[in-house]
Amino acid sequence: VAVFDASVAGLGGCPYACGATGNVATEDLLYMLDGMGIETGVDLDRLCEASHFVAKLLGRALPSRYLKAGPLVPKGAVPASTPGA
Repeated sequence: VAVFDASVAGLGGCPYACGATGNVATEDLLYMLDGMGIETGVDLDRLCEASHFVAKLLGRALPSRYLKAGPLVPKGAVPASTPGA
């Protein structure tokens, strides 16, 4: 796969598909790719700023999981050692 389609904060989707979940949020996709060690060249923090701006502009919460939960391990955090490692 060479190309992924995503949208800021998960906006969009097909209004004609009943029950459709919408688009994959770009920040969710970038977080996954970063976790896989794939460099995208996109600043995730700046993208999230733009997504928060869009959410505020629209006056509603958006479906991005990353915007709701944040990173699993905060940047700069040192993981706890694994027993027996």
